[in-house]
Amino acid sequence: MPFHPHVTVAALIQRQGRYLLVEEGDPANPVFNQPAGHIEAGETPVEACIREVLEETGWQARPEHLIGIYLLNLQHKEKIYYRFGFKAEALEQITEQLDSDIIACHWLTLAEITQLQQQGRLRSDLVMQLIEDDLKGRQFPLDLIRN
Repeated sequence: MPFHPHVTVAALIQRQGRYLLVEEGDPANPVFNQPAGHIEAGETPVEACIREVLEETGWQARPEHLIGIYLLNLQHKEKIYYRFGFKAEALEQITEQLDSDIIACHWLTLAEITQLQQQGRLRSDLVMQLIEDDLKGRQFPLDLIRN
């Protein structure tokens, strides 16, 4: 069986004690995620992070450091995701137009995100893992990823 990994990025953006999350998926049963998505052909992970944040939230962002690289293996679906998790700063909101998959953007407290996790409303465990790793101080320089 051929191996086709999915390589993605996610941006952890915090401002004034709140995290920027997107509400996405089926409007009848949406889930919450950090701004995230696949790396496109010719993009670096940092470039993909900047693009995904803008497309999904309308915010211009600047990645500050890499929090970690995560592996998500969705059992029974034969899909493996490699996720570059970045800490990024929200610079300014440029547009209110969002990707068609995004229902809304929210600035949520850690307590609100924890409640969503308990309700099973986070897209994956990686949403909380990225936050927890950031709170533990995990950070790696952006130049760890070489072109």
